[in-house]
Amino acid sequence: MSEIRKIENFAAPELDVYARLSEPQLLHYYEPQPGLFLAESPRVIERALDAGYEPVSFLAGSAELAANGALFARYPDAPVYTAETKVLEQLTGFALTRGMLCAMHRRPLSTMEEICRNARRVAILENVVNPTNVGAIFRSAAALGIDAVLLTSGCSNPLYRRAIRVSMGNVFQVPWTVLPGGSYWPEQGIAALQELGFYTVAMALKEDSVPMDDPSLKTHEKLAILLGTEGDGLASDTIAETDATVLIPMTHGVDSLNVAAASAVAFWELAGRMACTRFG
Repeated sequence: MSEIRKIENFAAPELDVYARLSEPQLLHYYEPQPGLFLAESPRVIERALDAGYEPVSFLAGSAELAANGALFARYPDAPVYTAETKVLEQLTGFALTRGMLCAMHRRPLSTMEEICRNARRVAILENVVNPTNVGAIFRSAAALGIDAVLLTSGCSNPLYRRAIRVSMGNVFQVPWTVLPGGSYWPEQGIAALQELGFYTVAMALKEDSVPMDDPSLKTHEKLAILLGTEGDGLASDTIAETDATVLIPMTHGVDSLNVAAASAVAFWELAGRMACTRFG
């Protein structure tokens, strides 16, 4: 059983990960080695543990101790810091979902080639900076048949607390990695996808864009769906490198959707229907 440690000193250094370090600081905690992240709520924490992530410690409200004893027992070397939930919220500065956090070790990222080796449908996020949108996209990806997610270096990190929470822990279900920065994207990155056999489609409003329900899109064995940053969408240089541009037909003069909403529509039309046919 994990050691239960009642919090008596807010300034204790072992609580820094919960109280005083920003998410970018956690990301770089062991640099150049992978850092830490915070998972929130028992269900999300359990999904991370089931995916093989290693806990450093838990932070749990007093009411959560008995209900999650079996979870703590799985990792007896990870201490459980505890106090009343209101005290913990003073410590962390935000309301806790189900009164529980877990600090976990990040893992080394896989290469694009590794996570795409057996994939048929992948999503590429270009500079999607809002962690809520990143989390929502991962939740849709898990539900709607996307085999992997690739993120450019300008994206919000999928293991930021809010992204994990919004995804309902599905960032631990879908393989993902961050593409190299610098000059790698878009030219080299898209060329690498094409060399792996992917037909690359950019979600963009262009005169020559193909409607998403065009039957020809279903004929490609491997399809990579590119989604751009909030507001501006995909960069023109990125669009120029892809095999085709695709749009969602819309009514009432609406020309675009939030990137998370657009991803759900795209994933269902270009991957989800096929996944349901294979597995349903």
